[in-house]
Amino acid sequence: ALSVGTSVGLILRGPAPVGTWLPQGFGQPDTGLYRALAALHARDPITGPAVKTGLAERGFTEGVLNGAEPPRDRYSFPALALAAGKLLAAAQGPRIAALEMGGWDTHAGQRARLQGTLTTLDRGILALKDGLGAAWSRTAVLVMTEFGRTVRANGTNGTDHGTGSIALLAGGAIKGGRILGTWPGLAPGQLLDNRDLA
Repeated sequence: ALSVGTSVGLILRGPAPVGTWLPQGFGQPDTGLYRALAALHARDPITGPAVKTGLAERGFTEGVLNGAEPPRDRYSFPALALAAGKLLAAAQGPRIAALEMGGWDTHAGQRARLQGTLTTLDRGILALKDGLGAAWSRTAVLVMTEFGRTVRANGTNGTDHGTGSIALLAGGAIKGGRILGTWPGLAPGQLLDNRDLA
């Protein structure tokens, strides 16, 4: 197994040996850190414009920071997914890889922020497919999250941590086009504690 990132994710921890890989020179923090820095300096007449200009020059435009578009840096999730696909496709390469992607913790302004995050995920899966080449036909991709979301939006147009979630499967080894599992419904009487998917 191969963990692509700065640490081995929980899904790969256990008795089996796991390798880790990052491209040389990787050190790019998550977009959320840059968003917080921009917000911290936004009202300062000197550092505000300087931070904004510096971030834009590194590819962190206002659209990237507010989540409406994905980051364009060379270590973006799609670039890492492409590299992971190539490693997985190698004859002596790993059979399992795990990649992590941030930007999903949307407690405010969720609709606009998810547009960029979902676009990045989409591009990442397509890049993984490109990297795998012919091996895609024998591949299963699992997209999952470690937390759920509430059914209703909160006062800042986001969703807070809840119990409901999904996992997506893709890849040539998957018979797709189906929803598996029991759908409990979204009517008020069907919700857990009147806030969560049961």
